[in-house]
Amino acid sequence: MTISAGRSPAPTQATLIRAYTKAQVLEQLRIPVAVISSTIFPALALLFFVIPQQATVQDPIASLTAVAQLALFGVMSAFLFNYGIGVAEDRANPWSSYLRTLPAGPLSSTLARALTAMLFAFIALIPVLILGATLTAAPDAFMSGTLSWWRIPVSIAVWLLCGLPFLALGLFIGYLCTSKVAIAVTQVVFFPLAFAGGMLLPPFLFPDWLNTFSLFLPSRAARDISVQVFTGESIELLSLVTIIVWTLLLGTLALWANRRDQGRRFR
Repeated sequence: MTISAGRSPAPTQATLIRAYTKAQVLEQLRIPVAVISSTIFPALALLFFVIPQQATVQDPIASLTAVAQLALFGVMSAFLFNYGIGVAEDRANPWSSYLRTLPAGPLSSTLARALTAMLFAFIALIPVLILGATLTAAPDAFMSGTLSWWRIPVSIAVWLLCGLPFLALGLFIGYLCTSKVAIAVTQVVFFPLAFAGGMLLPPFLFPDWLNTFSLFLPSRAARDISVQVFTGESIELLSLVTIIVWTLLLGTLALWANRRDQGRRFR
C-alpha cells in the first residue's frame, strides 16, 4: 500500500499579514530611539509650544484645535518616516529583496506595513490626547455638552485616514530613493509641509499669500478636516476635494515608483 505524503496547506493572506505585521513591529521595537522619538515628539511640541499659552489652554475650542493639529502632526510623522525611510532601507536589505521574489505577492507585506504604521501612529496620539485632557480646557467642551463624546473616536479615525496621502508620499520616496537619500528627502519634505499645513502655527497667523497657498496643500487640507471634525465645525468642500486629489495623485506616483523599482531590480 502506498502512502502519499500530505502537503501542508498554503498559508492564507490573513496568516501572511499577521506574520509580516509581527515581524515589522518587532523590527521597529528593536530601534527604541526611533519609536520613542516619533511617539513623544508631537506631545513635546504640545507641551512646550501650546501649554505655556494660557489664552489657548483656557479656551476649550482653541485647545481642541491645538490637540487636533499636533495629533495629525504625529500621524503624518509616523506615516512619512515609516514608509519614506523604512521602504528605502528594505530595498537595500537582501532579505527583503528575497521576500519580494516569493509567490506570496506584495499584498500581504504592504498591508502589514500599513497596519504597523497605523499602530505606531495611534501610539503617537495617546500622549497628545492625555496632555490635552489633563493640561488644557479641551474636556470642558465635552463635559458641558457642547460637543458629543463620540467625536473623540471618530476624530482618531479621521486623523489616521487624513494620513493616507503622506503614507503614499512615503512610499513614493522609499521606492525612488536610496536609504541615505530617503532620510534627507523625508526630513526636507516633512517640516515644510507640516509648517505650511498649519500644524505648528495656526493658519490665521499666516500672511495672506501663505494662507492662500497652503489651502492647496495636502497637509493643510488634512489639518483643516481634522480640526473641523474634532471641534464640531462643518467640513469645507475645498479641504475634502484637496485631500482626495492629493491622495489619488500621490497614490498613483507611489504605484509608479513601485513598478519602476520592480522592473529595474527583478526583471
